[in-house]
Amino acid sequence: MGAALGCAVAAAWLVVDGRRRGLRRARLVLAGGGVVGAPDPRARFWVGGAARWWETLRARPQWFCLVAAGLVALLGGSPLPLAAGAVAVPLAGRRLRAARLRKEREARTDAVVALCGTLACELRAGRQPGPALCFAAASTGGLGPDEAAVLAAARFGGDVPDALRRAARQGGAEGLAGLAACWQVAVDGGAGLASGLDRLEGALRGARDQRERLRAQLAGTWATVAVLAALPVVGLLLGTAMGASPLRVLLHTPVGLACLVTGVLLQGAGLRWATWIVRKGEAA
Repeated sequence: MGAALGCAVAAAWLVVDGRRRGLRRARLVLAGGGVVGAPDPRARFWVGGAARWWETLRARPQWFCLVAAGLVALLGGSPLPLAAGAVAVPLAGRRLRAARLRKEREARTDAVVALCGTLACELRAGRQPGPALCFAAASTGGLGPDEAAVLAAARFGGDVPDALRRAARQGGAEGLAGLAACWQVAVDGGAGLASGLDRLEGALRGARDQRERLRAQLAGTWATVAVLAALPVVGLLLGTAMGASPLRVLLHTPVGLACLVTGVLLQGAGLRWATWIVRKGEAA
């Protein structure tokens, strides 16, 4: 019914807008001047507002929670879903930020592995450590935000191991501490830097591959968590298709409200518990 109502409103708007455009075109033609078919300023205003609204949602996906909650509140005739959506926006934002930071750490780890491999190849090709580090950093971006400080130390005779240790404090760049140790040993003891970098790259690559294998093994568990999260929505859709009006029962009756609160608490506890189990497995 909501979709049919929306389609009817859109059709009526198109009919009225088309008639208005036709009248304006006729006036312009009979008047002998003007721009035929010029866009309506009000239409430009609404189209521009919709475009800006969509770009905001794309930049901050957590606001989709509020949009979905508003739709449920409209269908259920109750402000409770809208309040729940407002509460869910910061929680979803925090989860999205955590996911973004995790992806950045993984990308930085891959860049450090590539940095070690490229640096070892450049050293074997005959380059000196300083220029080789500058070339490898420019090619891979493995030094991250502290790249300028590390490269300045490499170019002007500074303390490169100390600069690498400071750069290793970033999340995902812990392998730079190993590079600093290899550089220190090569400078103090005269050991080959390329061979140490080969072993370091192998160790970092092995740890990354182990993490990827663990993630593949836990994919089924994550799928179970996703199914657990989607089951209440599927139940509501099935109830609506059967004509049981679950939103009216849940939002407008005392028993329904009690069931809704209990279900939300149990659902949140179940999701938190399942996520905790998977995270403990990843950490181990």
